[in-house]
Amino acid sequence: MTYCFETGSTDPCWNLAYEEYLLERRTDGELFMLWQNSPTVVIGLNQNAAEEVDAGRAGELGIAVVRRMTGGGAVYHDAGNLNYSLISDAGEPAGLSLARFMEPVCGALRSMGVPAEASGRNDITVEGLKVSGTARRIYKNRVLHHGTLLFKADKDAMSAVLRPDESKFTGKSAKSVRSRVGQISDFMPEGATMEAFRAGLLAALTSGGLEKAELLPAELEDVARRAEKYRSWDWTWGRSPDFGFKNSRRFPGGRISVSLDVSGGVINSAAVSGDFMASVPCGALVDALIGSKYDRNSVLSRICGLNLQEILGDISADELLDVLFG
Repeated sequence: MTYCFETGSTDPCWNLAYEEYLLERRTDGELFMLWQNSPTVVIGLNQNAAEEVDAGRAGELGIAVVRRMTGGGAVYHDAGNLNYSLISDAGEPAGLSLARFMEPVCGALRSMGVPAEASGRNDITVEGLKVSGTARRIYKNRVLHHGTLLFKADKDAMSAVLRPDESKFTGKSAKSVRSRVGQISDFMPEGATMEAFRAGLLAALTSGGLEKAELLPAELEDVARRAEKYRSWDWTWGRSPDFGFKNSRRFPGGRISVSLDVSGGVINSAAVSGDFMASVPCGALVDALIGSKYDRNSVLSRICGLNLQEILGDISADELLDVLFG
């Protein structure tokens, strides 16, 4: 028997907290969770958020950025993406291969006419196109396996926010593997809907029996507390591995180059150089940058009281921020 949970939410922080609660507190039986998020970039546990996400574009497009509790790369979620979570007893280490969980999902897709297969380290592909990325986490004697299923996501938004220039960053964070992305809907009969796809997937993955389940009010209070972790800057941005950042741009007011070292999401050293028409040294600007969160709004609040025209000539605050955040 498989117990199926619905979160009733498209809030990524709530959904990730709900999943975490199921893994750590519901310790009996096979659990299954189908969920969707509002537009969100979900980064892996060990990734550098700044390197994986164009935070400026994400903000402009209203796309959230959240770190999950599993490894792997950055993925994009929206209403055209269906996420699944499978939680069960871990069993013997030899039985913990990703294939143990990926093959049933591939089989479910094939039952709907989609020729899916496991590929590479942790992907599901259709005719060479990636339609799903997966990851897992072990907690005591339980294992969580979860993944994305790109039914018909907004590929323009996806490409807009997952386009970092990796040459600007140095560090030891886990980098996402860029793959050619496909859409499951392209391999299904014309007119296929997310609702029909969801129902087909649920039926195929729970063919041994399904019982709908809910969390109790006290359990939902625990989920709410956990969700605050996922909402926090410290969790998503502050726990990024240490990294260095270099960038240079030419504007009408001259060229400006910056070099930063960031630790715990905070700038701990900075250098600014270029041929801009400065009237005074850059010391005050460097001092303002050091100690700031590596976050556009945080830096803006620290430099807004400076006379940037004296320091940078005709380089504006927005141009400086564009250089600092790629």
